[in-house]
Amino acid sequence: MIYETLKSLKNLWLYSSECTVKDLITYVHEKKALRDAQLEAIEIYLYLKIKGENKPLWQLFCEGFFIDYTSLSTVEQYFYEKQEIVKLALYNFAKQQLPALAKMIDENKVEDYEAIVKKMFYDVNYSDYLLSLPMGAGKTYLMASFIYLDLYFALLEPENKSFAHNFLILIPSGLKNSIAPSLRSIAHFDGSWVLPKVQADKIKKLLNFDILDVPKTAKKSNLANNPNAAKVNSILPNPFGQIFVVNAEKVILDSRSNGFFETEEIVENELKQKLALIPKLSIFIDEVHHAASDDIKLRQVVSWWNAQGNITTVLGFSGTPYLKSSEKITIDENLFFKFSTIMNTVYYYPLVSAIQKFLKIPMVKSANLEKKAILSEAIVDFQNLYETKVYEDGCIAKCAIYCSSIADLEEVVYPHLVSKLNIDKDEILKFHQGNKDYKIPQSSEMEFRSLDTPKSTKRYVLLVQVGKEGWDCRSLTSVILSGSSDSPKNMVLQTSCRCLREADKNNNTALIWLNNANAKILNEQLQKEQNSSIEEINNLSRSCGENFIKRVSRMDVLELPTIDFYQLRIKHTTVNTEESVNTEEKLNTLLKQIDAYKSKVFIHSGAFENINENLKIKENIHDEKLLFEDFLFALSKNSFMQISQTQIRDYKKALQKIYTKITDKGFLNTLVDMEKLYNDIALCFSIKRAFNSVHETIKKEAALLIAKNLKDIEINAKLYPSPMGVIQILEADNNPDFIHAFEEKKRAKSIELITQGNIEEAQKILGESLGIAPKNKDKSFHYLPYDFKQSGLEKEFLEKSFGLENFKNNTLEIYYNGERGLSEFVIECYKKTTTSYSYIGRYTTDFLILKRDSKHSISKVLIVETKGKGYANDEVFNAKKEFVNSEFITKNNEAFGYKRFDFLYLEDSKSMDENLSLLDKKIIDFFKEN
Repeated sequence: MIYETLKSLKNLWLYSSECTVKDLITYVHEKKALRDAQLEAIEIYLYLKIKGENKPLWQLFCEGFFIDYTSLSTVEQYFYEKQEIVKLALYNFAKQQLPALAKMIDENKVEDYEAIVKKMFYDVNYSDYLLSLPMGAGKTYLMASFIYLDLYFALLEPENKSFAHNFLILIPSGLKNSIAPSLRSIAHFDGSWVLPKVQADKIKKLLNFDILDVPKTAKKSNLANNPNAAKVNSILPNPFGQIFVVNAEKVILDSRSNGFFETEEIVENELKQKLALIPKLSIFIDEVHHAASDDIKLRQVVSWWNAQGNITTVLGFSGTPYLKSSEKITIDENLFFKFSTIMNTVYYYPLVSAIQKFLKIPMVKSANLEKKAILSEAIVDFQNLYETKVYEDGCIAKCAIYCSSIADLEEVVYPHLVSKLNIDKDEILKFHQGNKDYKIPQSSEMEFRSLDTPKSTKRYVLLVQVGKEGWDCRSLTSVILSGSSDSPKNMVLQTSCRCLREADKNNNTALIWLNNANAKILNEQLQKEQNSSIEEINNLSRSCGENFIKRVSRMDVLELPTIDFYQLRIKHTTVNTEESVNTEEKLNTLLKQIDAYKSKVFIHSGAFENINENLKIKENIHDEKLLFEDFLFALSKNSFMQISQTQIRDYKKALQKIYTKITDKGFLNTLVDMEKLYNDIALCFSIKRAFNSVHETIKKEAALLIAKNLKDIEINAKLYPSPMGVIQILEADNNPDFIHAFEEKKRAKSIELITQGNIEEAQKILGESLGIAPKNKDKSFHYLPYDFKQSGLEKEFLEKSFGLENFKNNTLEIYYNGERGLSEFVIECYKKTTTSYSYIGRYTTDFLILKRDSKHSISKVLIVETKGKGYANDEVFNAKKEFVNSEFITKNNEAFGYKRFDFLYLEDSKSMDENLSLLDKKIIDFFKEN
């Protein structure tokens, strides 16, 4: 397609003598403020504006603009010599894309070449360019860059029609909430990213912003009643630097009917008429794929504006260059061809490239499970990977759970999170538009808009019909689509990718969990819109630039086996304690005890000193209306719809008696504890059950590295070994004589320096060492490098452990296990109660010190935990530590028949020498021969 050709031609132009903006391009590159995707788009833009003179694409095509004249075939050379440039251009394009058309051209069976080219580019007579960049690539800043560049050249050459003086940004009605953020981003854009500061500051002062979002007051309104048209009219006739932002719907839909306006009706619409008068206007259409169904009408509007002579350029922005369905172009009755690509795409930056460069690196998971089971799996994964994740700006990692309906959110998802997964209600935000049954607090919208701030404590965001597009939440780290209707089918890709936006410059990851139906749709959309797949996405890693290092597994080199251990598993069962429900009897008993649900209020009257003499007990306050039907519905609702209306109505008489006791003429006695009453009535509809729990120990095997989760990482001071140490270890793995060769090379170099009389330099060479890590490569480092950015204690502890004599004499190995998501050795922890166990959570230890037997199997495991003193009062951590140190260790040693596991807890409140002394004593005690 032409965007591939354009990229090559643009590069040739940049290095040619005819490129007049080399200094400007160099400035933007050296500024290093924009991403490579934005830089390339700017280069293409300037190439089309300057070299292409801002001409429509069909015209450039017919003029041979996209032809590489250095590699013409014999047939093409013939067309060129005859100056049949349009024929040559179409043949040059068709021979690769449409061989049947190329054959017809070669055989002179095509009558009107130019007509075909115009059809390819949608029959428009204005410059209509599409730039395709994925979500999070910085489209808004790119728009701002184009605005600054156009105004810069417009000031230099005011009469040059290639550069705009004013701008109209059209945003899809579905993304109307993104209008204000988009405008703020453009207004706050630092123009010095693309222009020298003096010119950028000058242009910034010229900018004027207006949002055209005020509803007009009449169908056929005048300017007084149409504030949007009045805004436009106020800046006429000759504005400069004016930026309007408006819903695309306002220029497409005719407010007088359900359909679209016709061409002649445009003149009657004040806003569209006034916009047509703005001179040298560039139009930016955000998320152009939204306009697909309205495409003809939108082009009709723009074509009419263009006919007035004021349109400079139309720029579309989309996440994909691919059409949802192929477009058909008919040549004659015997031949037609189809395009699956949007033909006016001039730049394309794939989603895959964005993930490799700056977006979060996702792991896409799916399962053929029912909704609640997927929720459980997905949330446990999220907690294991991101429970302690805090981004550089202080925001915590968040998980978006999309729901098919408000009822689905309120009756299925939310109860499951709270009652089954024990998630704190304060960590959950429910956000939807509400209905007659379920309202949301007014504060919910503010909390939703504040999610991307450090003050937000919400981790789980439950959404209905919002947040699928136009939602910019950088701290969103996970997306869950657990049901087939949680997202419209045509938006599964956009919804899934909401969590990929760059949060900070670290090498961050994301988690996407889907049911199988949504996974299938996602895979199809990735193939169709991004020429990719879930498999490819899951295998991506950060492209190693100068700030990243590739992480590698050494499991094969170390021949590190799995660790066998026994995991406690608790099974809960219920036993019926009565033979039948006996609902009628239970309701009658409850009726007799109805006064127990009422509170008493003491009312004082008279002087304060006589308080004991003026007290009255009030047992009824009737100020809240509650109809009987509402009472019955509330019973069902409070049971999360587990009790149907049919069941409830079977006992209508008994319930009527209860209702009469708590109301007076339809008004509820607000001293009644309704929550407790509803709960107890619900219990009347179920058989009494007793809960029993059975615990068992299950043998498991755990690999110390999940290699597929190992991603490239940004270089930081707490990586161990250092990048040079990593290289040395990898070289030593491939060359058994590496250490000897290193020493020999050092000795030879020092001798050479001594011979030359350079004693000081020779002493430096002799003092060089491989370092601790390479020398201990066979005792640790099952992957390279370890990342200790969360704790300096861990790095120092590992390094100094190698030096302990008892560590060396016992031929021990030590492996870092503390990076979440990389190890299968994770312990499920429980708290023992009087009669059972309650689940606490998962525990991932920091280090494992291992000893192997004569068969190289792991025979002993010392679990080592290193923590800051701040954890001393952490109840959850202490409960997990207690479980591991007692239940886990005891049950495993009993199951294996010997002391196979032990536990050591080290705290940074002690000195490193004290902690090493504790480790040394534990080694002597635990690893001594049986």
